[in-house]
Amino acid sequence: MAAERVTRGPVPSSADSEDGETSSGITRALKVIFAVAESPEPDVGVSELARTLGYSKTVVHRVVRTLVASGFFLVDERTRRYRLGPGAVSVGLAALARMEVPSIAQPHMERLVAATSETATLSARYGDQRMYLAQVLSPQEIRMAVPLGQLFPLHVGGSSKAILASLAPDELAAYLDRALAGTVSVTSREELEEQLRRIRRRGYAVSRGERQVDAGSVAAPVFDATGRVYGALSVCGPVGRISEDKIEEYGTLVTEAAAAVSIGLGHRRTGA
Repeated sequence: MAAERVTRGPVPSSADSEDGETSSGITRALKVIFAVAESPEPDVGVSELARTLGYSKTVVHRVVRTLVASGFFLVDERTRRYRLGPGAVSVGLAALARMEVPSIAQPHMERLVAATSETATLSARYGDQRMYLAQVLSPQEIRMAVPLGQLFPLHVGGSSKAILASLAPDELAAYLDRALAGTVSVTSREELEEQLRRIRRRGYAVSRGERQVDAGSVAAPVFDATGRVYGALSVCGPVGRISEDKIEEYGTLVTEAAAAVSIGLGHRRTGA
C-alpha cells in the first residue's frame, strides 16, 4: 500500500518567497527614507535609524548603502551620517509637478510680471534649503533668470528669508544653530533674527545685492493646507530696478499673489 503524502497547507514557491522578500525590503527602505526625511536634523546616523525603526544596525546599514548607491541618499564619509540626495529631490520634484503647484502659481506669476515688468519666481522649501520650481520671465531686454532645480540655503536671499521667517520658533532656532555654527558670517545671528522679525511684521522679504551683487528681489511666503510654509513667491530683477520707491508696491503685489497661491494649496488663515 502506497504511503499517503500529508501536507499542512500550501508550500510557498520560490516566486512567492521572492515576492515576500522584495516586499519586505521595499517596506524597510521606505521606512528608512521617511525616517531621514522627517528627522529634525539634516542628517542621521545608522544607530539612530536602528533605534527609531526597531531594525538591527546591519539591516539599516544594508538599506542606506543601497540608497547611497542609487543617489537617493548622500553620506558624509567623515561622520558616517546620511541625508537625502539628488535622487530624493528628483522624486520630490516629480511629486510636486503632479500636485500641480506650479500650475496653481502660474497665473499669479503672470499677473506679477504684467504689473511689474520683472521676473516672477516660485520656490519650494526642501528641509534646510529651498529650490526654484518655476519662473515667468520679464519681457524686458535686461532681466533676471533664475536656475531652476538648484538648492540654496534658507538664510541668504529674499525668497529664502521669506521662508525662514515663517518657520515655527523652535524650528527656526534649530536651523540657525545648524546653519551658523562654526561659520564666519558678515551678518551676525542677532542681525539676522532682527531681519526676520521685520519680514514677519511687513509680510515680505527684500534682498538687494545679497545673494547676487547685481540682483534684487521682493518675496512673500506661500503656505500649504497644514499651515506650514511651503515656499515663496518673488519678483526679481536687476538691483537698480528693485529700488526703494518700488519696494512697498512690489511687496503688496507679491504678498497678495502669495496669499492667493496659498489658498490654491488649501491654506486658510486662522479665523477664516
